[in-house]
Amino acid sequence: MLGGLYASFTAWGIIPHYGWGFAIGTEFQIHSWRIFVFVCLFPALAALIGVVFMPESPRFLLENARHDEAWMVLRNVHDTNWKAKGEPERVFTVTNIKTPQTQEDEFIEIQSDTGTAFQRWTVRHMTMLQQVRTYHGLGVWFPDMIKYMQYEEYESKVRVFHRERVERFHFNFSLVNQVHREGEYIHDKFANIEIKSVKFEDSLFENCYFEDVKSTNTFFENCTIKNTVFYNTGIEKFKDCRMENTTFLHPKKGCHMNFQEENDIVIYMVSFLGSLAVLPGNIISALFMDKIGRIRIIGDLLVISGSCTFLLLLSFSQGAVICWQCLFYGASVAAWNGLEVISVELYPSAKRGTAFGILNGICKFAAILASFIFAAFIGVTKIVPIFLAFAALVCGGLVALKLPETREKLLS
Repeated sequence: MLGGLYASFTAWGIIPHYGWGFAIGTEFQIHSWRIFVFVCLFPALAALIGVVFMPESPRFLLENARHDEAWMVLRNVHDTNWKAKGEPERVFTVTNIKTPQTQEDEFIEIQSDTGTAFQRWTVRHMTMLQQVRTYHGLGVWFPDMIKYMQYEEYESKVRVFHRERVERFHFNFSLVNQVHREGEYIHDKFANIEIKSVKFEDSLFENCYFEDVKSTNTFFENCTIKNTVFYNTGIEKFKDCRMENTTFLHPKKGCHMNFQEENDIVIYMVSFLGSLAVLPGNIISALFMDKIGRIRIIGDLLVISGSCTFLLLLSFSQGAVICWQCLFYGASVAAWNGLEVISVELYPSAKRGTAFGILNGICKFAAILASFIFAAFIGVTKIVPIFLAFAALVCGGLVALKLPETREKLLS
C-alpha cells in the first residue's frame, strides 16, 4: 500500500514538471520521467537491504536443525510483543520446541470428504488466478478509461478551418485542438508558442519561420513546405509532405509535452486516489478477518468488486468512474488479503513458499494477458472487458465459498 502511494504520488509530483529535466551533451536528454524512474529505485534498494536483516522463520530453522537460532527468533518475538503491551518484565519461559514432521505434512484439502482430487485442485488454484487477473487488468484499465473519456470530450470540441489564407501574420498565441485543411500560409511567423493537437492537411507553407515552438500530437499531412526555416522547434511529424528549400536548425529532441496544461494531470490524481483507496480495504481486512472469517471476507468482497465493474456500464462521467475505481480497489485488496491469509494457512510450511510462488507466477502471467485484453477493447466497447471482469470476480467469489474456513482452527 505504501509503495503504491509512493509511486503514484512521486509520479504526480515529478513527471508533469518537464523543466526538472536536464541534458547531457546534445543527444542525451534526461527528462522528468527518467528522474521518476530513478526515484523509484530507492524503495527497491531499501527492500534489498532490509531483506539482509530479516530473520528466517522459526519453523524453517527448526526444519533445518538450527534449533538455537529458532529459539532466539521466538524469544525476540516474545520480548518485542510484551514490550509493546507495556510488560517488558515478562520472561520467555519456553524450554522445549517440537520439531515439525515435514515429510509427513499434507495439504488441507478442500471438500476432503466428497470432492475428487481434480475438483480440489481446481478450486484451490483458480480462485487466486481469477481474482488477481481481474485486479491487475482493471488497475490498468481505470486510468485508460478516464483518458478515453477525456479524448472523446476533447474531440467533440475540435475546430475546423477550411481553405484559410494567412499572409504576413505573426502567430504569438498557441494553437490548440484544431484541423486546418487546404490552407495557405505565406510569410508567416510562428514564435514562442505551443501547437497542441493540431493537424494541417493539404496546406501550403511558403517563406514561413518557426522558432521555439513546442508541439504535442501535431501532424503535417500532404503539405507543401517551401523556403521555410524551423529553428529550435520540436515539430517532427511530417507525413507525405513535400519539402523545398526547407531548413531545420537546432531541432528539439525527446519528449516536449507540457504536462501542466494536459488533461493527463487528472490521470495522476486517479492513480493516487486508487492507491489511497487501498488503505480502508486493509483496515477492513485487519479488523474483520478474525471476526467474520476468511471465507466471508473473500467471497463477499469479490462480489462487491464485481458489482463495481458492472456499474461502470452505467457510468458516463469521470467522477463516477473514479468513485467505482476507489471502491473496487478497497474491496479487492481486502479480498486479496483474505486470499493471502488462507493460502498461508492451507499449505504446510514446507511447501508453502513454493506453492505460493507458483500461483503468483501464474497470476502475473494472467495479469499480462489481461492488460492486452483490456487494451484491445478500451477504444471499441466497454461491454466485453467489463463482462469479463464481472464474471471473473463473481465466479471467484463463489468458488471461494468452497474453501475451508481456517479461523480459530489449530493448524498442523
